Amino acid sequence: MAPNKDPKLIERIESTLASLRPYLEADSGDVSFIEITEDMVVKLELLGACSSCSMSTMTLRAGIEQSLLKSIPELKGVEAINQDI
Repeated sequence: MAPNKDPKLIERIESTLASLRPYLEADSGDVSFIEITEDMVVKLELLGACSSCSMSTMTLRAGIEQSLLKSIPELKGVEAINQDI
């Protein structure tokens, strides 16, 4: 089954993101799951303050990406569709 059609994988991604949302929301930000590519890269959209914050690269790499990779080891990476990271 293609990763972007695997409901269990998508549920695991959404669950991990849900656990991170309170921290993002505390700084008026959020994140939205967009898709997972065939090569196991999660594409996200940074929302609210996260979309324009100068620390968003660090948030994406050290926070969101590390949490997703730890929770779901088969993932290869994370990209924000609305940033040049």
